Amino acid sequence: MIKWIKDLWYSLVRFIVMVIGHVFWRLRFEGCENIPKEGAFLLLSNHQSFLDPVLCAVASKRRLTFVARDSLFEVKVLGPIMKSLNAIALRRGESDIVAMKAVVARLKEGNAVCLYPEGTRTVDGKIAKIKPGFGLLTRRGNAGVVPMVIDGMYELWPKGQKYPKRGEVNVMVGRYYSPQEIKEAGEEGFAQILTDQMRSMQAQLRKKAQREEFIYTD
Repeated sequence: MIKWIKDLWYSLVRFIVMVIGHVFWRLRFEGCENIPKEGAFLLLSNHQSFLDPVLCAVASKRRLTFVARDSLFEVKVLGPIMKSLNAIALRRGESDIVAMKAVVARLKEGNAVCLYPEGTRTVDGKIAKIKPGFGLLTRRGNAGVVPMVIDGMYELWPKGQKYPKRGEVNVMVGRYYSPQEIKEAGEEGFAQILTDQMRSMQAQLRKKAQREEFIYTD
């Protein structure tokens, strides 16, 4: 597919889901100006529901490359849409070298890639401790990192519930971390920095929405 057609299709899908999202979930965003206008970066978000990629796409004016488990590509309607948006399939539960090489290639081209470092949807709304595995991608792709937190979707569409409910969903985009900052912090150190920041962002969002804050003990 020709690039301009791909871009037009992505923009159309993004606009449609943005309208639907604002109608059904009263979406509120803050910090979207932190998303770089150019250059490679990983958008790392917490994972609350199947709709998280939609929220990430709406938050970013930059076109994103999504990474999703391979089984989703077989789902009717969703699968063809994901393929048309040039998403990368990841074999869940194993080291997928092919998918990782594809992510690095996209980053080297200066693209933005969206990942969910928790690996799976939350079962309690909390943000799991971030693992350092994505550090390899930032080094090989010479990419920065932008953290993003979604809050409210867990209450509206928790794991095991068939359909989402209507309500309010809030999204916060954190500051950009350069490849140099990530390198200086080290993989373990930066994973901890990211965990602390994302949980702090979540606490801010829940306080503004008058939701009970989560207590973390790890």
